[in-house]
Amino acid sequence: MGDMHATAVTPTPLGSPLGSPLRAQFPILAQRINGLPLVYLDNAATTQMPLAVLDAMRQFETSTRANIHRGVHTLSQRATDAFENAREAVKRFVGASPAHELVFTSGTTEAVNLVAQGLAHGLDGRVGAIGPGDEIIVSGLEHHANLVPWQQAAQRSGATLRILLPDAQGQLHADDLARLLSPRTRVFALTAGANASGERPPFEALLALAHAAGAITVLDAAQAVAHSALHMDTLACDFMAFSAHKMYGPMGMGALVGRRTALERLTPLRFGGDMVQSVSYQGAVFAELPARLEGGTPHVSGAVGMAAAGGFIASIGHHAIEAHLADLRQHAVRGLQQIDGVTVLSAQTPASAIVSFVVQGVHPHDIGTLLDARGIAVRSGYHCAQPLLDYLGTGPTTRASLAVYNTHDEVEQLLGGVSHAIGVLR
Repeated sequence: MGDMHATAVTPTPLGSPLGSPLRAQFPILAQRINGLPLVYLDNAATTQMPLAVLDAMRQFETSTRANIHRGVHTLSQRATDAFENAREAVKRFVGASPAHELVFTSGTTEAVNLVAQGLAHGLDGRVGAIGPGDEIIVSGLEHHANLVPWQQAAQRSGATLRILLPDAQGQLHADDLARLLSPRTRVFALTAGANASGERPPFEALLALAHAAGAITVLDAAQAVAHSALHMDTLACDFMAFSAHKMYGPMGMGALVGRRTALERLTPLRFGGDMVQSVSYQGAVFAELPARLEGGTPHVSGAVGMAAAGGFIASIGHHAIEAHLADLRQHAVRGLQQIDGVTVLSAQTPASAIVSFVVQGVHPHDIGTLLDARGIAVRSGYHCAQPLLDYLGTGPTTRASLAVYNTHDEVEQLLGGVSHAIGVLR
């Protein structure tokens, strides 16, 4: 269908240093905040976009923009190709096999809601996959977007919601999950990285345990997709949700990757255009996957940008990214632990890009404000994970989160800023 105008991703040689050499690829980082160079450490909320992504989206919008599917004119055919090529690229990025399909969404939140509501409701006379007497297990580390949808699904279906609680250090254990699993367990939902604490749970083993017990397994990969190699073809995972803006891509874009057999069980979240095969005044016949779950006009340039973001990450290499972020995190954790009154959450967890901490007698919003005065962007509060932080007894935290463009010098600036803030606030 038509000619596809693709934007090539400028490769970064494997093994090349990260941090400073990459910063020129991120125009937003060149600015000054409050008269000082921007130190952007809020990547768990949103990563910045490199030129490769910005250029891919701009090229689509300036040369290919049109609505997709069924259009016979050239631009529509090009746009359709761009959209479907992006789908295949993102599937390859997460190691999906021919047994999997990818549904584009607005982000992780919509993707998880699509699964939770899609399993709780029936369609065309079918009963939902979750019903009275069933049980749903959700880990205690979750972002609200992987907790509240399951609360609602349990209430609407008559199922029981159970929580796999962490230990006092915020870690999850397989033995605890084994005790919760039962013949009535229908769903197990888990994060690949806790956005509030930085904990990296053993999600591979936990998913395998739940899958062996017959549960539908759901992985929230939003905080792992930018730096961890996730292979759907080897994970015991029925559904995986993630967002483009957490992986150097555009906001308002995400994906749900799932086994085709699992996706077939979902009732669509949205009904309308492009998800139907035929319609009469009396009813409708719905399209095959993935269109059946993608009602409405899609964010085509967002899909193009998401694919380019995956290409950007792949050009650097997951191993190099994980090593860089682990090094930066260890630096930050060590430095923070040397500051009197500071407690770092999940200090020993590996393969995390998040450093979340509390300061005795000092509110995190005050720390965040004083850091911003120095041009340092962090996040403060509950991070949409209030049950976890209340359970751990920390209350709200200050969270610094790292990306490929961050440096050890920026970590030192963070440490100096925290020490200064504590001196001012005490």
